[in-house]
Amino acid sequence: MRATTVDGDRSVSRRLARLLTELLAPGVLVTALPLVAVARVSVGPGDFLAWGGTALLFCAVIPVGVIVHGVRRGRLTDRHIGDRTQRARPLLTGLASVAVGMALLAALRAPAELFAVIVVIFVVGAAVTVVNHWWKLSVHAAVIAASTTVLVLLFGPALHAAWLLVAAVAWSRVRLRDHTWPQVVAGATAGVPLAAGTFLALT
Repeated sequence: MRATTVDGDRSVSRRLARLLTELLAPGVLVTALPLVAVARVSVGPGDFLAWGGTALLFCAVIPVGVIVHGVRRGRLTDRHIGDRTQRARPLLTGLASVAVGMALLAALRAPAELFAVIVVIFVVGAAVTVVNHWWKLSVHAAVIAASTTVLVLLFGPALHAAWLLVAAVAWSRVRLRDHTWPQVVAGATAGVPLAAGTFLALT
């Protein structure tokens, strides 16, 4: 009876870990964060559509689409790119797409806060791409830590509660055996100063 209970607990914890990994995946966060920033700075529907559409297309739709296409074609093992050796090409393609989005937002005279959010995505993405060439740093942990940092800077201390989600995502990646604790801690540790420094420098 005890063994069955333990197995059941493990199954429940694994399902919870999978749910957290999917709901708070980098693709979800880089979709939501720019839209939150757009909603904060837009002064009308025209601004929201122009800035939000640009940010969404180049920061989320194209990068995520590249990964989904790679999975369907069999070039990538899964949408989280669990195999470190497969990460370079989709990450570099995503960075190129974000760079185009940055240029277009600058041309559209997007507000500093929105532009800073997009640059944060680029800088954090570039950092994890470089590190992943040699070591499987957790992109999940880096992106959610960076996102939480930006949200705190945008909306104030109340958003410090989101650090609980950072811890939950870190646990989920280790529970699923996709990363080790050093890899998720390194990801979060990299994401915070990169996000804070970039955002504050541009705003």
